[in-house]
Amino acid sequence: MTDIVTVRGDLDFVARTEHLFSSVREEFICAVRNLDTFTQPRRVRQASEAWLREPGGRQVRKLCGPAALADERDREHLRDIAARGARVRVAATALPHEAIIIDRRYAILAGPDTPGGREYTLTSGATLVGAVYALVEAVWESALDLEDFLDAERPRLDAVSRRVLRALGSGATDTAAAKELGMSLRTYRRRVAELLDTLDAGSRFQAGVRAGELGLSG
Repeated sequence: MTDIVTVRGDLDFVARTEHLFSSVREEFICAVRNLDTFTQPRRVRQASEAWLREPGGRQVRKLCGPAALADERDREHLRDIAARGARVRVAATALPHEAIIIDRRYAILAGPDTPGGREYTLTSGATLVGAVYALVEAVWESALDLEDFLDAERPRLDAVSRRVLRALGSGATDTAAAKELGMSLRTYRRRVAELLDTLDAGSRFQAGVRAGELGLSG
């Protein structure tokens, strides 16, 4: 590969990078705003997941913007690769650039998504690769580990809110739940409304789903 190559579209991207993903020796870093950027060329995800299955394999690091956690399926994917040995961190804001770095020998920068396809810039120039690595590393150092980010995102429920959440999950009527919790019906319903607001849920059913997603329980 020459020092800098620019290609457009996923097909050209795969054709130009296939040999790079099979050449990783020690470290693979992927920095993305969301999980769609490098997944259309499925070779990227398949390669990184294959390395995680290899004992004593290559180090895989994934750096994401907060938008990558908007979808529960993406959250589960990140949890899965973290459980299998990848280091996953989430930045506080959207990443300024999306990139892949391979063994600090190659860097791939992804341009914005357009109707004509993404433009990808590939470089093996030591100076450019070093600059991309330094940018990614600076964001990495200030980002939170995946579980720490998810924990910081979880609403803090007091003891009464947790009891109300448990009552909602039991399927009891408002009257029965209020009596069980020792509060008036009006107070119980007010607490339910506050709980829905805290969980950003539009209904009691959504509140239960949201609580499950966030790892909360009554």
